[in-house]
Amino acid sequence: MIRTASIERNTAETQICLSLNLDGTGKADVATGIPFFDHMLTLLARHGLFDLTVRAKGDTDVDYHHTVEDVGIVLGNALRQALGDKLGIRRYGFFIAPMDECLARVALDIGGRPYFVYEVAAANPMIRDFNICLVREFFLAVSNSLGANLHIKLEYGEEPHHIAEAIFKCFSKALMSACEINPRATGILPSTKEVL
Repeated sequence: MIRTASIERNTAETQICLSLNLDGTGKADVATGIPFFDHMLTLLARHGLFDLTVRAKGDTDVDYHHTVEDVGIVLGNALRQALGDKLGIRRYGFFIAPMDECLARVALDIGGRPYFVYEVAAANPMIRDFNICLVREFFLAVSNSLGANLHIKLEYGEEPHHIAEAIFKCFSKALMSACEINPRATGILPSTKEVL
C-alpha cells in the first residue's frame, strides 16, 4: 500500500505545493520563505520518518500568519489523503519529549473528529522575527483539516525556540505512531462504529 499525497492550494494570500510520503525515511525539502518555520517542518519530517516537500509563497511582507496557517491546512489535507481508508492504523499516538529545559507532551486521535487543546505559555514569544503564537495556528489548522483530536501541552520551559522544537518533535513522534500500521489489525478499521 502506497501512502502518499500531493496537494496544491492557491489563494489570494498563499500558493502552496506539498507532497508527503507517510512511509518515508525522514527526507525533507522545505522552502516557505520563513526560515524558522522551515526548520520546524524539516525536523517534523525527520523525527516522524515522513518524506516531505513543501514549496510555499505567501504575503510574508504583511505577516507570517497566512503562510503558517495555510501550510497547516495543506499538511492536514495531505495526511488525510495519504491515510486513505485508515484500515489497520493504530489511530492514537502520544509522546513526551524534553528539549533542554522544556518538557512537552502531545496526544492525538486520527478519528475524524477535530478538536484542539493547546496549553502553552511562553513569557518571551519571539524567535527572531517568528512569533511562537503561530505554532498554535499551525497545529489548529492541521487538527481541523486532518480531522484529529489534538492535545498539546508544555509542562514547563522558557526559551521559545526550545518550546517550539519540543512541540514539533512530540507531534511528529505521536503522528508517526498514530499513522503506523498495526500488524495485528491489518485490514481492520480501528473503530467500533466501523467509520472513521
